[in-house]
Amino acid sequence: MQNNQIQLYNGYVVRPSTHRLPDGSFSSNLLLERTDSARAESRYEFYSLDYFTSEKQALQHSTRWARDWVDTRG
Repeated sequence: MQNNQIQLYNGYVVRPSTHRLPDGSFSSNLLLERTDSARAESRYEFYSLDYFTSEKQALQHSTRWARDWVDTRG
């Protein structure tokens, strides 16, 4: 599913997303891109970080996960 919850966080563009699974649950996904570089090495994609019963929960998880990742590796 598409969403427009793009955020900036500590030098990264955070793009959380979800996709609906056949059982009706949602997979939380994430794309992170450094704002100071156009190189492919500064783009990180994460799929199926976890699974949730609602799209909102999945998006919130992706956003929290992104912040944790940036804070520990940024």
